[in-house]
Amino acid sequence: MAMRKERIEALKRKKNAIILAHNYQRAEVQDIAEFVGDSLELARIAMDTTADLIIFCGVDFMAETAAILNPHKKVIIPDVCAICPMAQQLPQEVLRAAKSEHPDAEVVLYVNTLAESKALADCICTSANAQEIVRAMDAPTILFGPDRNLAYHAQKGTSKTIIPVPEHGNCPSHHQITLEDLQEAKDAHPNARIMVHPECIPEVQDRADYIASTSGMVKICKAVEDEEFLIGTEIGLLHRLEKEAPGNKFYPLSNTAVCPQMKMITLEKIEAALEHEQPEVVIPPGIMEKARKPIERMLALSV
Repeated sequence: MAMRKERIEALKRKKNAIILAHNYQRAEVQDIAEFVGDSLELARIAMDTTADLIIFCGVDFMAETAAILNPHKKVIIPDVCAICPMAQQLPQEVLRAAKSEHPDAEVVLYVNTLAESKALADCICTSANAQEIVRAMDAPTILFGPDRNLAYHAQKGTSKTIIPVPEHGNCPSHHQITLEDLQEAKDAHPNARIMVHPECIPEVQDRADYIASTSGMVKICKAVEDEEFLIGTEIGLLHRLEKEAPGNKFYPLSNTAVCPQMKMITLEKIEAALEHEQPEVVIPPGIMEKARKPIERMLALSV
């Protein structure tokens, strides 16, 4: 592994490349990346980087977002099979039908959507800023997709009417975290604070001490020491938490909260992606232009 890391570092220098990794990536992938973060952080970094080549270690919609914000740079995803199952739940035709049914509503889409659907949105949001973005919209009715659980979280921050599209969209890795999981973890660690991602089901959200995006969780945990936390999100985040907040103890709410697609990217695939500059993320120009506007609107509205 050490030799592969050396080759990756050499290739990065040679090609003026940058590696961006989501918080759910394998530990060794996080460790080789220049930046590790959540969707909003990585979107901002992708937009500001001076690198010529962006290696995006995440799932498809994340790499698409980086490509949309960097039309003159080459964006590579090391494994094209890293496809977000949530994003697949909101194809363009489903969103078009909802817009036809609610013509006066504005569309706020979670960043976990495909570029073709983003192109139909008024604004994008992330788990970190969903409530903020919904409040900033002008219309009293918001079509919000594709995560019903994040829609529940967003609804708590506004008096507007939020309509989930599709009705039962969710992240399988978060949706499977149950109240029973929470209670078992709390019984095992009674002094631990409960911190969950807003992709968790409402019943789990309602029992939490904190609801936060992945990087929001990191920020909270770094602000304190000698605390115990039960973490309700994909277990890949625990690696970053343990590195950046070593004075605390962290336990997963569920050991089965694993995103298989996030784990597809390996150091071997990163090395190959750097060497061959493939597979490149290519988005049709028309969709790219339309999808960039709601993303840029989100970035302008986010503090």
